[in-house]
Amino acid sequence: MNIFNESRLLQTRRNFLSSGRHLLGGAALASLAAPTSVLASNSGAVQPHFTPKAKRVIYLHMVGGPAQMDLFDYKPAMQDWFDKDLPESVRNGQRLTTMTSGQSRFPIAPSKFKFSAAGDCGLMMNTELLPNLAKKADKICWMRSLYTEAINHEPAITAMQTGNQITGRPCLGAWASYGLGSMNENLPAFVVLVAIPRNREQEQAISSRLWSAGYLPGQHSGVSFRSSTDPILFINNPPGVPDSIRRRTIDGLNSLNRINYETVGDPETQTRIKQYEMAFRMQASVPELTDISSETQSTFDLYGEDVKKPGSFANTALMARRLSERGVRFVQVYHNNWDHHSNVGGRMPDQCRDVDRPCYALLEDLEQRGMLEDTLVIWGGEFGRTIYSQGGLSKENYGRDHHPRCFSMWMAGGGTKGGAIYGETDDFSYNIVKDPLHIRDFHATALHLLGFDHQRLTFKHQGLDQRLTGVLPAKVIDELLA
Repeated sequence: MNIFNESRLLQTRRNFLSSGRHLLGGAALASLAAPTSVLASNSGAVQPHFTPKAKRVIYLHMVGGPAQMDLFDYKPAMQDWFDKDLPESVRNGQRLTTMTSGQSRFPIAPSKFKFSAAGDCGLMMNTELLPNLAKKADKICWMRSLYTEAINHEPAITAMQTGNQITGRPCLGAWASYGLGSMNENLPAFVVLVAIPRNREQEQAISSRLWSAGYLPGQHSGVSFRSSTDPILFINNPPGVPDSIRRRTIDGLNSLNRINYETVGDPETQTRIKQYEMAFRMQASVPELTDISSETQSTFDLYGEDVKKPGSFANTALMARRLSERGVRFVQVYHNNWDHHSNVGGRMPDQCRDVDRPCYALLEDLEQRGMLEDTLVIWGGEFGRTIYSQGGLSKENYGRDHHPRCFSMWMAGGGTKGGAIYGETDDFSYNIVKDPLHIRDFHATALHLLGFDHQRLTFKHQGLDQRLTGVLPAKVIDELLA
């Protein structure tokens, strides 16, 4: 008896009863060799429930939690409250982080920046630090009443990305890949870019847990591109190894993996096969993608002088457009150092200098190419900041602690309602007084724009039909839709 027959006899009953699904392995492999088949790369694992408004997503996540009252949530009444204590009737016993819970008082820190009305929609925003973005006010759907339960970064960013504070679940990008599949067989459906901020005073950890496929098939995980040297480690052949040798090597490995899959039935083996094939195809497509020398001078001028600096937010924004243009379904961009516990007066200008012009340029670039109407652009962090100061306070500088009770985000394109201003907070930007928007509602709305009913986009795991929005109530916010 050979080793393969013997291993088949040693299968568990569970493996034996599930062995019928192993026949899918051949079909999956056939799709790699015949991309014009019914399982071609532009065919997702799930079909949309209705016609999508957005074909692709560019999600710009500001890691650390931008201070909403310093950017988009104008609170002029606070100027008269400088250095006065936050009323207990406003805080109402809500929990604080360990960074400020020991403070003897909670002095109000009004925003030091200048606000003015932007666009026909009249949004009062920080036009001192975001003058370029303000030009796009009527193209942007403004959300000023988001809230979450998480008060610290790790659970908050995990919840914003995956719908749950506990790690190990699929993120929004993985769900988009699972639901819609890829539009380009030579590139992943889901790509992650990490921009390097010019100010690096207080960065948060960013790791692959945030772009994990969780319990979805591993092929839906995000593929992280590096900002310098080779965008993907080992994407290039070693010296002396031509493509023909690499092709023969991958064919041999896939033959062994196919035998292993037919024997054991581990779905991760299929993921490995697909990753080898994708890596081989990316060897030809990625160098062209990451070489921006073919862009016009007018494009470089649009994004600004930082665009040619690898890893800058401007360079990353341009790369996000290039990825989207080539059929990548979901591009996740992370920009760090928004955790402003101190030195808001010094750090906020640096952060806005990083993102202001590139965000404007990205929207303008997509619109000029006819892509904005079916590209959903998302901007925001994992929670907001407190109106009271953490640490020292002056009229020119202050710090702000974490605040999950209300924060601001924005979306543009992809079927969103340009110029809409949704939600309202109290005079202290502390509690929501109109149209609360839980992050579950945000996720449900994003999935709706991609053509999915959030209650029906599910995956069977541990005996349950799992979904991004979980089991608690969530709804699509119609007022955000065009």
